Amino acid sequence: HVQLVESGGGSVQAGGSLRLTCEPSEYVSDCMGWFRQAPGKEREGVAMIYMIGGSTYYVDSVEGRFTISRDNVKNTLYLQMESLKTEGTGVYYCTTGTSRRCRGVYCFGCYRGQGTQVTVS
Repeated sequence: HVQLVESGGGSVQAGGSLRLTCEPSEYVSDCMGWFRQAPGKEREGVAMIYMIGGSTYYVDSVEGRFTISRDNVKNTLYLQMESLKTEGTGVYYCTTGTSRRCRGVYCFGCYRGQGTQVTVS
């Protein structure tokens, strides 16, 4: 059972930046990503990186502003968020699973962390 610990959330003004970090309890070799849940809204996949080939996927609303990356030595996942908008407010969760569970920005039935709050005002 992989444990995921997110950090880096906080409050920022619209237009600002944040970098989220996710540290898994063990080495992950398939897919890792982020999803978010805003109050009163459904869960939304934000970004995903596939370890084999290094492909990345983003939801349209963050394309060009968010960058997902992974430090393979530190086994750490990042989400650099630029030009944040108020609609980016929500709890951001790190997720990982085997490649067969991942499709685009989504990871079905995958592990997830406790989340980190991002508030954009």
